[in-house]
Amino acid sequence: MNEVVGTLQAVSQTSIASNAALISFGIYLVGVFVLAWLAGKVMQKREFMNEYFLGSRNLGVWTFALTFAATSASGGSFMGFPSLIYTHGWVLAFWIASYMMVPLVGLALLAKRLNQVSRMAGAITVPEVLRERYGSRAVGITATVLLLFFMFFYLVAQFKAGSSILTILLRDVEVYRSAVSWTAGITSDLPWIGQAKPDYLLCLIVFAVSVVVYTTYGGFRAVVWTDVMQGIVMILGVIIMLGLVLWQTGGLGNATRKLAEMTPPEKGHAVIHLLTATNRPVEVPSGVWLELKDDAGKRTGMIRTAGIATIPSGATTSEPFPALKITTPHEIEEIVPDKLNIQLRTSLQDSVPYKSGAGKRGVYVSAPGPSADKEVGFLAMGMAFSFFVFWAFGGAGQPSSMVRQMAFKDSATLKRSIITVSIYFSVIYFSLVLIFVCARIFLPGREMESDRIMPEMAAFLTAAAGVPWLAGLVVAAPFAAVMSSVDSFLLMLSSGVVRDIYQTNINPNAPERTIRILTYTSTAVLGALATFAALNPPEFLQTLIVFSTAGLAVAFLIPISLSIYWPRMNIPGTIAGMVGGCLILLALYIKGYMVMGKFAAYDLLGLHSFIWGFIGSAVCAVVVALLTAPPDEKLVKRYFHSNK
Repeated sequence: MNEVVGTLQAVSQTSIASNAALISFGIYLVGVFVLAWLAGKVMQKREFMNEYFLGSRNLGVWTFALTFAATSASGGSFMGFPSLIYTHGWVLAFWIASYMMVPLVGLALLAKRLNQVSRMAGAITVPEVLRERYGSRAVGITATVLLLFFMFFYLVAQFKAGSSILTILLRDVEVYRSAVSWTAGITSDLPWIGQAKPDYLLCLIVFAVSVVVYTTYGGFRAVVWTDVMQGIVMILGVIIMLGLVLWQTGGLGNATRKLAEMTPPEKGHAVIHLLTATNRPVEVPSGVWLELKDDAGKRTGMIRTAGIATIPSGATTSEPFPALKITTPHEIEEIVPDKLNIQLRTSLQDSVPYKSGAGKRGVYVSAPGPSADKEVGFLAMGMAFSFFVFWAFGGAGQPSSMVRQMAFKDSATLKRSIITVSIYFSVIYFSLVLIFVCARIFLPGREMESDRIMPEMAAFLTAAAGVPWLAGLVVAAPFAAVMSSVDSFLLMLSSGVVRDIYQTNINPNAPERTIRILTYTSTAVLGALATFAALNPPEFLQTLIVFSTAGLAVAFLIPISLSIYWPRMNIPGTIAGMVGGCLILLALYIKGYMVMGKFAAYDLLGLHSFIWGFIGSAVCAVVVALLTAPPDEKLVKRYFHSNK
């Protein structure tokens, strides 16, 4: 057993593991399972497929608006987005600005007509809408394959977010610590599984089992009912955090003045030197603040460990470990180093400044924002335009949102929901920007683990305000966002397997009992596969979110729009639009990996890959449709000249 040294002063301030916080969070989880149980009871009285995947198409204003909003506000909104705000500053307000237009673009552009077409076709999935619109299995299979591919990446991102939240929530619970040690003992030698940190692995399994169980049992109605609850929890959590932030910073003006003085940190590697050797191995954990001193013992800098520093028995020097060097003068003076029960000296082996904004004040309160790997900054003009288009149209093109558009009750519900969701998104996203630019003031040095900033900030604010019990509710906000997305994506994936693959292409006359068993089984299996893939995901959550959002929008927005509005649209055009746009997007991501050595988009001519994929999808769809034979006249009459 290694001797772990160091007291984590930040943890004592931000810990949310008090019994009160766990109880309030536990009440939220109990509420989720109760709603799922009630939904399961309702489902037993109705036709299985239509009820399980669409809730019998009778969503009212509040249920439709909140399930649409909660599904759209995923782990990216409450984990990845705060991470970017924390890292790059105020410029993220421009980055996310068009998300408030998603209800206007998505619901106003597609919802009414898509709802009509899906009812005419008797379709309960997005691929089924396309298949019935053209009477073509090829279109349906193509749509299903693309949906399963990109949606799986989205699901992996949400599983990572959910498990990260639980690791923060439970980290000081004694039973949890014992469980983590037990998990480490039985998984450390297993391939792939053993590469995951034991605390993350344990929380990932707990999260996955919880969501898969209530989604599998309750179906679409359980998802919708829990989405309503989760939507309320999300907005309450954000409003509470915003109030605490403005109170504890002394106002937005005071916070902005402090941010204007900050300069970006430097990432590098450090080494710890013990003044005397010990007869046992020593570990200095991640997240510890250490001083850099000159020969006279005067502080010259501060670093935060971003990895475990291990010193073997009998040695006095550690292997180099990742560390973050603070460069803002007042932060170097104000940060209190953690007290360790050993005497040591720290040296910095190397550090790399940001490519944009290094050493400059004001970069966190102005565009384009600092960037560690882009010389033009985080949000240059071309990227600002790209993301304005991306969020508005990318959000509108998500199949998970389209399914909800197929399930609302009437036109009055749609009109009121557009206004409701627009207001909801405005409150959520602008509040998050305010909260997490201020997080830099309270919690410096989190850039190398910034995906955890949301639960850490929630914990800090409630502890500093003397109301740690409130942390359970506040942390439930990002957890609710993740759960509301995961359950929807699981249903989308299982409907793709059961309805669009098995029932359509293998056994059209399958009895309801077989369909029910296969649906439950596929939901559980897909959840298990996503859990396995999420054991070692990419470093940044938002990378997966942007990729999967872009892929789904490129694959479906143009083909669906043309299919429901343009009578001349045909089978070759639809397939060309789906496949052509996705191939362009994937080619640019492959190029990005080759250029940057990591999973990232290649910004051709300064524009995000989504823009090129979106343009490519439109061009391929229209050109191919015009160059090939028109669609079957009977189908055109059915969907465009029907009196229904």
